[in-house]
Amino acid sequence: MPSKKIVCLGSGSGYFARTLGDIVLAKGLAGSEITLYDIDLEKSEIMAEHGRRLAKESGTDMKVRSCKTLDDAIDGADFAVSAIGGAGESIGRVYGTPAHINDILIPAKYGIYQVVGDTGGPAGMMMALRSIPAYINICKEMEKRCPNVIFLNHSNPMAVLCRAMEKYSNIRQVIGICHGVQIGIMRIANMLGVTPHELDCQWIGTNHYHWFTRIYHKGEDIYPKVKKMLAERQNPSGELMTHKLSQIYGHVIVYPPDDHAFEFYPFNARLSKPEDMPYGFAHEIKEKYEQYEQMLKATITQEEAKAQRDKYLKELAENLKNIQLPGTLSDPLIGEGLGSLMEAIAVGRRQVQIVNIANKGAVPNLPSYANLEIEAVTDSCGVRGIYIGDAPMSLKGLLEKRIAWQELVADAGVKGDKNLALQALLLDEMAILPEKAEQMLDELLNASKKYLPQFKDI
Repeated sequence: MPSKKIVCLGSGSGYFARTLGDIVLAKGLAGSEITLYDIDLEKSEIMAEHGRRLAKESGTDMKVRSCKTLDDAIDGADFAVSAIGGAGESIGRVYGTPAHINDILIPAKYGIYQVVGDTGGPAGMMMALRSIPAYINICKEMEKRCPNVIFLNHSNPMAVLCRAMEKYSNIRQVIGICHGVQIGIMRIANMLGVTPHELDCQWIGTNHYHWFTRIYHKGEDIYPKVKKMLAERQNPSGELMTHKLSQIYGHVIVYPPDDHAFEFYPFNARLSKPEDMPYGFAHEIKEKYEQYEQMLKATITQEEAKAQRDKYLKELAENLKNIQLPGTLSDPLIGEGLGSLMEAIAVGRRQVQIVNIANKGAVPNLPSYANLEIEAVTDSCGVRGIYIGDAPMSLKGLLEKRIAWQELVADAGVKGDKNLALQALLLDEMAILPEKAEQMLDELLNASKKYLPQFKDI
């Protein structure tokens, strides 16, 4: 069995609380070393202690340690797993940090209301612009210290970050890891009363937005039945828009929550107030925005900030103690399957995974370089996408525009080009008048100035 080096980047992220358990269970990776690196060393060390406990319980003889320097962490790495938020140090998630709050509140002044704000829209763009410098710097170091690394990214905006790394670095392969498609497949399986493994599905799309193009059950085409059942069911709150669009387009949207899907449509742009939000989101958004405004206004002393941080670190350590080693590896069809994916590549086992990678002909009528969420087969070289077929015309049009937006944001994030960022804002579905967009962009860039070293003119 091959012994590998696996580096966790942004290792203080809560993502690794359960991910480490999945990695250490992979028997094909027995004896491997897991290194953790984060700009917040204290969080990284707490997570490393958690990882050591799980590794000991797993019996796979994996070594886990936190590193003070990036060089030490990545030197000779075979796999890298990232969860970098792009908003500096935080005591919790990237959502709710001052940087992300500004991503939400500044566009609201211009009539753009965002629910999640991490995939498209002004907030999705800003999250990318802040994160890309860190990712590219890491990749450039990897080109020197571990050029054959397989880079597994979990952070958002998924497609933009993966595209930037693939376009502007020469590391072996970049693979995005998410679970939206798996949620969509399980939703259909649960509605039919079957297991997900009994379904043969095809879909087309980019991260957080995909359409089913085929659903079979044991050789029988059941897509008409699925569409009929979905049309007749009482649709849950939070899925009203995707339900309606699925009926109009004749293709079921895979990941049903409206919150991410909003970022692919103009329905939340040019509103006068949060109460105008459609599809039942008005109350939630009004409360969220009011809370964010209070958070930005709040001032705390250094002593209070230290007390909050100490409390958070203590709670983090305590919460990690309650997380137990999983019973089995995460199933790639119903979970992210990270441990299984790395194990399959390490031992050269062929298996199917759901990943975010370059299209390269899987969907012939979309650009080859486009980052799509598709099925791929593993081997000792990484993953290769599986052919799907052409995208339906409506989705093709929507995706081509989104792919162009992703390309502009990736280029702007690497080059620090303000005009490319403005072009992206004007191409986005939430576009506003050019003069207003330029003014909004200035505000957004200035609010995140300390995280944007590539932009020299702000």
